[in-house]
Amino acid sequence: MNATAILTLQRLDLAEAATNPDVARRRDALFRRSAVPEERVRDIVHGIVAEVRRDGAEAVRAINARVGGGLADGRLVLRAADLAVALRSLDPDLRDAIEASIENVRRFAETQLPATTHTTIVAGVDIERRWVALESVGCYVPGGTAPLPSSLVMTVVPAQVAGVERIVVASPTGRDGRVDLVVLATAALLGVDAVVVAGGAQAIAALAFGLADEGIRPVDRIVGPGSSWVTAAKLELAGEVGIDLPAGPSEGLVLADASADPNLVAADLLTQAEHGPDSPAILVTTDRGTADAVEAGLVARLATEPRAAILERSLADHGRIVLAPDLDAAIAFVNGYGPEHLSVELRDADLEDAVAKIRNAGSLFVGRWAPESAGDYATGANHVLPTGGLARASGALSVEQYGKFIQVQRLTREGLATLAPTIIAIARAEGLHAHLAAVEVRFEADAAGNDATASRESDPGR
Repeated sequence: MNATAILTLQRLDLAEAATNPDVARRRDALFRRSAVPEERVRDIVHGIVAEVRRDGAEAVRAINARVGGGLADGRLVLRAADLAVALRSLDPDLRDAIEASIENVRRFAETQLPATTHTTIVAGVDIERRWVALESVGCYVPGGTAPLPSSLVMTVVPAQVAGVERIVVASPTGRDGRVDLVVLATAALLGVDAVVVAGGAQAIAALAFGLADEGIRPVDRIVGPGSSWVTAAKLELAGEVGIDLPAGPSEGLVLADASADPNLVAADLLTQAEHGPDSPAILVTTDRGTADAVEAGLVARLATEPRAAILERSLADHGRIVLAPDLDAAIAFVNGYGPEHLSVELRDADLEDAVAKIRNAGSLFVGRWAPESAGDYATGANHVLPTGGLARASGALSVEQYGKFIQVQRLTREGLATLAPTIIAIARAEGLHAHLAAVEVRFEADAAGNDATASRESDPGR
């Protein structure tokens, strides 16, 4: 793509949406995007999952050989000894950085640990909402051209804080046929016992079904970002294993006004776009001059970016500039879009008021000193976030997703007697007479028991 193409990023003027059906259609298409992969991918994944279900470890090896992501020698599982070797080769400064990231993520995660609660509804009716950590989870960590040890930290640390007993990691090799040493060293720092070497749908199926021949048991939930193949496999298996969210391409949106530094806005737009050529990068602004300056800044920055080819494709296909008539309209667009990452770069007088009005975003980055990369690596906030508009209904990966609440209900005779009229009336209205009888039989049995007791007490010689 040439510079001229970048200088003419697709623009959407929200002021025209009320009178121009094409503008309204383009706006709505952005709102209605989805993290769910296309049907062709899901059909192929259905077959891969069935193959792993039937043949286990041998199927995973065979699929790895066909599509990549496996070790040349066919090994599927790396154990603690392998991870320790990688850790010994880790650069000391990088080790310090990863340990700092782990500590910050742990510190924030510890604030999310749910509490068990007890509520008395009426006298004799008590409900316990008991927090229970999952017994096991599988954490998927992408590989390929950009292995992500940071995603390993983001998925494993909350599991540890939640109290998960068994954590299994799956990650593919890169194009060189090796698992990234930094990923393995990070697994060692986290105390992970085993890494399944596989990618895509076969990795997700291996976590869901286990690898009996390798001593890997099925997990209860699978978390972590990944390709469309990973997402399709999660959806395929959602009825058999818990999943976090379908993960679409990484998204970056910047909300800016005339006070924003165009160079900083350009840098923030490129942050998530470099994940892949299908990653949206969208500027929402109230100022045309800022839009023009940001486009120029993108051109200048691309000349020095190592992943320029990916960035150019991302901007050509998914880059947008949205012009809003005022800040309220800009915020309404942001909430309608529900971005994964949102940078807010506004004048100080409007900044916090605008942030308070944002209700749909995975993670917000407020002001000129808050680049999205800070959240990706160092602040402690989780970077596994909803994409494809799912931020309208979901939030970041958190400790709560590594456990569940069990309802424990305790009733006394007095409590059930208080609730009996409500139970009986609704059961009768629904025609569910066994529900009604389950209440009445208790009082009948209790009355019969009391009569028998009274009879024995009145005639002790019986």
